[in-house]
Amino acid sequence: MKPVLPALVLLAAALVAPVAPAASVPDDAVLSKRKLGESVHGRPIMAYRLGDKSDFRVVLIATMHGNEARPRRILLSLKNGASISGIDLWVVPTYNPDGLAAGTRKNAHGVDLNRNYPYQWAELDGNYESGPAPKSEPETRAMIRFLKDVRPDRILSFHQPLHGVDLDTKNKRFARKVARTLQLPRKTFTCGGVCHGTMTSWYNHKFAGAALTVEYGADPSARMMRVIAPTRVLKIFGALRACFV
Repeated sequence: MKPVLPALVLLAAALVAPVAPAASVPDDAVLSKRKLGESVHGRPIMAYRLGDKSDFRVVLIATMHGNEARPRRILLSLKNGASISGIDLWVVPTYNPDGLAAGTRKNAHGVDLNRNYPYQWAELDGNYESGPAPKSEPETRAMIRFLKDVRPDRILSFHQPLHGVDLDTKNKRFARKVARTLQLPRKTFTCGGVCHGTMTSWYNHKFAGAALTVEYGADPSARMMRVIAPTRVLKIFGALRACFV
């Protein structure tokens, strides 16, 4: 019979040996989530709170137009990445879920949500259909409720494909900083003369904070949207992502 003692000694040594720590992995950046409302077809409109609840609050919005879906990857990258510090950040990756599902600019009622806000609203048809009245759409009402409650210091509304940052806005110094940091050209977006009832103009008129339109090109790369742009967006506000080794 083989001696048992050496085997028992080896087993005891294995049980008390220090265990190497597991490699660190990124924390979930999401502090909380909030359902803002539902689309015409009942799809949820979700906002996610990131950051560390600092005194400076920022809201990022994408996919207001369903056929301008690339920039939502910026917000999803922030949401699904490492924890963020130095900013109280809310992201709304998919503001117009029905439009995204259909690949169309407008919502399921055929309304351009960026012409449906109750500031300088006008009755518009065609590509810029403004709806039967201001705030006629459930998506618009949901966003208005949210922004009235959160009252961010800054809003960035991401679009395509005009490739630039709008300087025709409330805080031109902020707009120049955004353009410089995102490495996008400075432009003036006139909406073809139909800048009525837009979300940014409504917010800029009603609240102390500043809202700004950011337009990427028609076909930004996946790396730009998922890696480069999220880092640049955080840099605008001096925010940081946690680093892991």
